[in-house]
Amino acid sequence: MPETPFDSNPKPLDSSASLETVLAAWNDATLRLEQTHEALREEVKRLTDELEIKNRQLARNNRLADLGRMASHVAHEVRNNLVPVTLYLSLLRRRTSGDRDSLTILDKITAGFTALDATVNDLLHFAADREPHRQAFAFRGLAEELCSSLLPQFEAQGIHFRLEISPRLTLTADREMIRRAILNLVLNAMDAMPDGGQLLVAAREEENSVELEVADNGPGLSDDAGRRAFEPFFSTKPGGTGLGLSIVYRTAEVHGGSANAKNRPGGGASFSIYLPRATAQEAAA
Repeated sequence: MPETPFDSNPKPLDSSASLETVLAAWNDATLRLEQTHEALREEVKRLTDELEIKNRQLARNNRLADLGRMASHVAHEVRNNLVPVTLYLSLLRRRTSGDRDSLTILDKITAGFTALDATVNDLLHFAADREPHRQAFAFRGLAEELCSSLLPQFEAQGIHFRLEISPRLTLTADREMIRRAILNLVLNAMDAMPDGGQLLVAAREEENSVELEVADNGPGLSDDAGRRAFEPFFSTKPGGTGLGLSIVYRTAEVHGGSANAKNRPGGGASFSIYLPRATAQEAAA
């Protein structure tokens, strides 16, 4: 609790003190009491706000634990049934290899199962509750590798990407977790720019953290989407699972960091992962 300016043991007034002196002492004591009351009220407000944040975090963690168990069970059951269906589709494709119309229908069915498999993967990653396997790696190399793999989609969609990452920046983190988190952010940015645009992947070192940012110049986030961006199963995309950004948040969390979503001043949205400063270091020149 902060120190209060109120003196609980004021000096007694002399019996010969004038009325003016008594009133001045009374006003001074009243002022000090008001200051003490204000300080206590501010402290109560601070503690109440802190308790509310902790309660929300606890409720979120409990909800995530329940969702994780459910997601893991559902994902495994769906995957077990996908394996034989995929095999049957492959056999059917061989038997109808000369029928173009049938192959077109099979392509659409296969695309649907591919999307379903991606959803299962998201569920499994969301449900995974493991400690990160830390290793040192160059973040720019990871970003270049990831963007290169998406180059055909970038070109088809008219998206130009830019990297603002020091080649000397080294992270000590779970490389696969970070890769998947950045991939989810990049895919999210691509969805926000169906008619093309600018995509930025950047890394900035701050006093106590390193920021990994993915930004776009799409339409930006509504107030509701900004508040709920990292909630499990919340999505503004038709057919979206709402798990991609939850995986991003969890990745940041298990590394001792945090994640943030906001609109950019010049238009578009920015999603950032903040990792503790100890996670990053500049490689020797």
